[in-house]
Amino acid sequence: MSNVTVIGAQWGDEGKGKIVDWLASRVDVVVRFQGGHNAGHTLVVGENIYKLSLLPSGIVSGKLCIIGNGVVVDPHALLAEIDRVRAQGLTVTPDILRVAENAPLILPLHVALDCAREKARGTRQIGTTGRGIGPAYEDKVARRAIRVCDLADRETLEWKLDELLLHHNTLLAGLGSVPFEKEKLLACLLEIGPKILPFMAQTSDILETVCQRRQRILFEGAQAVMLDVDHGTYPFVTSSNTVAANAGVGAGVSPKSIGFVLGIIKAYCTRVGKGPFPTELFDEIGRGLGERGHEFGTVTGRSRRCGWFDAVLVRYAAQVGGIDGLALTKLDVLDGLDEIKVCIGYDCDGQPMDRLPSSLAAQARVLPVYETLEGWKKTTHGIQHWDDLPIQAMRYIRRLEELIGVPIILLSTGADRQDTILRQDPFEA
Repeated sequence: MSNVTVIGAQWGDEGKGKIVDWLASRVDVVVRFQGGHNAGHTLVVGENIYKLSLLPSGIVSGKLCIIGNGVVVDPHALLAEIDRVRAQGLTVTPDILRVAENAPLILPLHVALDCAREKARGTRQIGTTGRGIGPAYEDKVARRAIRVCDLADRETLEWKLDELLLHHNTLLAGLGSVPFEKEKLLACLLEIGPKILPFMAQTSDILETVCQRRQRILFEGAQAVMLDVDHGTYPFVTSSNTVAANAGVGAGVSPKSIGFVLGIIKAYCTRVGKGPFPTELFDEIGRGLGERGHEFGTVTGRSRRCGWFDAVLVRYAAQVGGIDGLALTKLDVLDGLDEIKVCIGYDCDGQPMDRLPSSLAAQARVLPVYETLEGWKKTTHGIQHWDDLPIQAMRYIRRLEELIGVPIILLSTGADRQDTILRQDPFEA
């Protein structure tokens, strides 16, 4: 039996939540290993729609869920999310949800700094969600973060807040924002601590026991490879490593434990916020993809930019992400198009390129080189068997496999759990 690690292979919003939920019924534990409540995973189960940000998608299936040390946790957002899904009938108790004791916390001052800096950038905004993710990761690396375990010790909170406020109030004052008072922050943390601490655990020990018992683990990534802080379209990226290699670090397990790496791709391409997007469409086709695909951010509500599938980017994502197989989602959004284009390369100042350059200036000059494929008129929505797909859809999928160099082993043809075609079992690979 193999563990599976799920990561996005474009710019996020590929439908990871649905795929993780579909796989979760076959595992014992689901682990979030990076990101924060800037992630948004939407799960559709029958008539119920669950929108998750911090909670692992396995919570819907009642699986043991772990928020790993690589996640930055806003305690207020976590408790609000727990309350929200409980109101929908889900059970969330310390028996099935564990939060790593060494996970860094997002505080109100992180949110304030995030928003103040983004405002100060003016027309050069990065497109952050304004939820304090970046500043919280900065504090972690600078060794001044307050972690979940610190909520149990007032003395530790006292001196850590002194160091945090020395740094953050200086920055906030420079940006013309109101500084924070220590006593108010301390009171906030002391109030919320008893609500969070029951979920706290040495999660690396739990996962070690799970591995020794040869139980299955599903590692759930957030965002996507092209938003990775090292390998994405920097600086228009998130503040963590989104590649599968970070699953071990962010969950506190051996890298040998991450198992089969399943990359999630959408049948076309979308992006939220700023940053390069070579295949972006500004015409009726692009607007049609957005409307049919309901392309609005789960967390931000922002409209997503839409474009043709970029095989160059996904091939790169598969390379640096260590992807063994792919899950293709939202195939049905392409139904009815006369022709479908796929980016197979780039042109930059007359020179052919087979990958996106790292330079922002060069990225802005890149033009996509397209291959045109025949579309299909038959609907693919809800199809659950490969042989029932239109022949043109089969050809499209096979051509993507050729261009990326990785097999597409799973297809999603709708939002519901059952709208899925399994071509190869990732747990048996």
